[in-house]
Amino acid sequence: MRPLLPTRRLALLALSACALAHTTLHAQSTDYPNKPVRFINAWAPGGPADVLARSLGDALQTQLKQPFITENKPGAAGNIGADMVAKSPADGYTVMFGIDTTFTINPHIYPTMPFKPGDLKPLMVLASSGMMVVAHPSTGFKSLSDMVAAGKAKGVNFSSAGSGSPGHLAAEILGDATGMKIQHIPYKGNTPASTAVLAGEVDGGILAAPTMLQHIKVGKITALAVTSRQRSKVAPDVPTVIEAGYPQLVQEILYMAMVPAATPEPVMQILQRGMLDALRRPDIQARLTTLDLQVDGAVGAAASKRLADLSAQYGRIAKATNMKVD
Repeated sequence: MRPLLPTRRLALLALSACALAHTTLHAQSTDYPNKPVRFINAWAPGGPADVLARSLGDALQTQLKQPFITENKPGAAGNIGADMVAKSPADGYTVMFGIDTTFTINPHIYPTMPFKPGDLKPLMVLASSGMMVVAHPSTGFKSLSDMVAAGKAKGVNFSSAGSGSPGHLAAEILGDATGMKIQHIPYKGNTPASTAVLAGEVDGGILAAPTMLQHIKVGKITALAVTSRQRSKVAPDVPTVIEAGYPQLVQEILYMAMVPAATPEPVMQILQRGMLDALRRPDIQARLTTLDLQVDGAVGAAASKRLADLSAQYGRIAKATNMKVD
């Protein structure tokens, strides 16, 4: 057994390690960025991930004196954009913006994935958001319990932003937890899924709150609950699923920035510091509040653990419900 090092020597070693780390960080990061940085939004233009990418890109461009350019590469529930970034050089010049389900549910429901789980790693959990359970007024549902009762008796159909989307997953969780019979009808994005509820093409859905609000206010859509742990700031009168008596339905979307797995830590730290500074700005926080987003900021092992925990949870749901993408 090796003898323990004296306390003084341990302290000196620790100081030396810190100094070396600082020197290495400085050497590796002083010239980053020295050319334009691409932010790849893996979801539709105009959505929360797109707004986050453009807002943070504008802030970082001012801070770091290089262009930060957002490109939209939607499709396959985020897989197309994620694959593009996974195959890019791991140098900090290509960053994916998207949501956790690309990494937490897609590997369980797609027959093949274009990239491996370890090809990308979290740069930061930027923000989180719940969803809203809504119904067309013709259903007569006034509460989540009304919807559950109808779903058990005769079944209901739900729209979603697409197979593998958070709304699809939430519908499967709802059906699995309550015994409801739910027919899932995928649309190409949150806007057409919301329009389907508005038009009465479907009974309801579990969708992003901001697209619902104007229709809820005039009685064209009925809000039943939100899936977050706390009430939404944009719809404070709508109860949470916990308050409605269904705590097992809590589900929050994590909005992520991801980079190729071999991206150097010093480069990541420059981006992380810039993003955190931007997320603290009152104008950006106000913009995110209108989208029903709560600023997060988790990085490193904490961010990775949250993705791993969600992947395990959603994998069990996918298996139990035979959730698949054809």
